[in-house]
Amino acid sequence: MDCTVCKTKTCRTAESCRAEKFNSADIIKIYEEEENQIIVQAAAQLVDNGKAGTLSKLQEIAEFVSTMKYQKVGLAYCYGMEKDAIEVKKYFKQKGIPISAVSCTIGGIAQDNINKESCIHKVSCNPIGQATQLNHEKTDLVLIMGICLGHDILLQRNLEADFTTLVVKDRVHNHNPLHALRN
Repeated sequence: MDCTVCKTKTCRTAESCRAEKFNSADIIKIYEEEENQIIVQAAAQLVDNGKAGTLSKLQEIAEFVSTMKYQKVGLAYCYGMEKDAIEVKKYFKQKGIPISAVSCTIGGIAQDNINKESCIHKVSCNPIGQATQLNHEKTDLVLIMGICLGHDILLQRNLEADFTTLVVKDRVHNHNPLHALRN
């Protein structure tokens, strides 16, 4: 399937193009599940009623946390972004939102202990350790901030909480990957 080449865009008028490989009635049943309805409705509050495009990502997250009644937010961040992580932590603290910030180097495990093919004995990123720590701290939502590609996948696979990306790592384009397409 490649929606980018579709000429009719019937899906934008609440009508199927019939190219999808799922039954819409089955999908709707999944959306109707209470745990999904809670998230759908919280997300709608951020998009509907004229709010779309009026809030920064940080503001959206703070409102979402409030709407969802999350008790504790986790911040899984790259050590190279620690100064920014401190600012993010301050922002949420000012909003009265408890946050647990966990660096990628938690545990101080050497790279050759994590990567069987490595002979580097310097500290490694530890996304599974980050996830384990945040799970232990019973976070309700984890913000992912600048975690390396691959490490982000391991982190997400091991989190027990909901998660969203706050910052995508792109050192070349100041953490804005789309900038590569716009120059």
